[in-house]
Amino acid sequence: METLKRILAAVLPLAVVALWGCGGDSSSVPIKAVDRDAVFVVNGASSMISVLDAASLESLGTIRLEDSPFPHHISLSPDRDSLVVAIPGADLSEGHGGGHAGHGVKGKLLLLDARTGATRAARQFDAMNHNGAFSPDGTEVWTAQMTMPGSVVVVDAKTLAPRQTIDVGDMPAEVTFSPDGKYAFVANGASDNVTVIDAATKTVVKTVPVGANPVGAWPGNDGLMYVDNEDGKSLTVIDASTHAVVHTYALGFTPAMAATAPTGELWVTDTENGRLIFFAAGTTTSLQELTTGEGAHAITFSPDGVTAFVTNQAAGTVSVVDVASRSVRKTLTVGDKPNGLVFRKN
Repeated sequence: METLKRILAAVLPLAVVALWGCGGDSSSVPIKAVDRDAVFVVNGASSMISVLDAASLESLGTIRLEDSPFPHHISLSPDRDSLVVAIPGADLSEGHGGGHAGHGVKGKLLLLDARTGATRAARQFDAMNHNGAFSPDGTEVWTAQMTMPGSVVVVDAKTLAPRQTIDVGDMPAEVTFSPDGKYAFVANGASDNVTVIDAATKTVVKTVPVGANPVGAWPGNDGLMYVDNEDGKSLTVIDASTHAVVHTYALGFTPAMAATAPTGELWVTDTENGRLIFFAAGTTTSLQELTTGEGAHAITFSPDGVTAFVTNQAAGTVSVVDVASRSVRKTLTVGDKPNGLVFRKN
């Protein structure tokens, strides 16, 4: 919990402020419209998004993010028309607890055109935020406020105007949705639990104890949510419908993200050792490990299930992984400290 302890004394529980009221004129520098399948990679230390052709793996351009220090995660709207980028304003590459955050660090959201990266809307908050998650119907974006106590702010997906605030646990990080879209899951890093929220009514339905310093509850294609506990070096698995803990993976390393492959296997990034660990579907049996790059972090799959893309933060690269053979097909150099990424089918 050391990274969390350093930030607890630094970040104050403040409210949402007006559009860019204190944060400058954040915006993006767009590129030529992308007319093919592409992977968008957020580079935290470079304040830019690398856009990669998903087929040729060549660069399609770089979207620069002005006055946007340390962008982190990126999400795609259900209609594939918009992207939302979270900008916590602090370097989270050495742990999502925010060890480098200072007093009064303000988070932001940027809403971008998914073809050009042009800015459509922007909003600043008075606390750090790890991600922005589109609601399943695409009308809202949910983002957590990393405070004590914490909250989730629901904003309009077109304007980013605040609609509602929901109280959760201490120092919440990622907000994610269950595979069926009925529930939002919020990982509360300093409370060591996950808040489950009814997505329609915006009411808290359950608080689930997990491991030490949970960062995100990642939805699987098996109806389960996989919670990566950074300080606990474990995964807590929650049934997305019943909200019961069904099992725990004692990993022995710091996980960055967990994702279920189209094959049903569970893939977990080991950020300490720069590798992927593969588990047999529905079991805690390890099948294989694969070196990707230093600081292995986020995972996304192509819609056809053939290819996976993994960011390696410390290496400044993206590993292109063949899903069937579990082997690295190619390593691509991107910007500094790449973290979040998303695949957009044209």
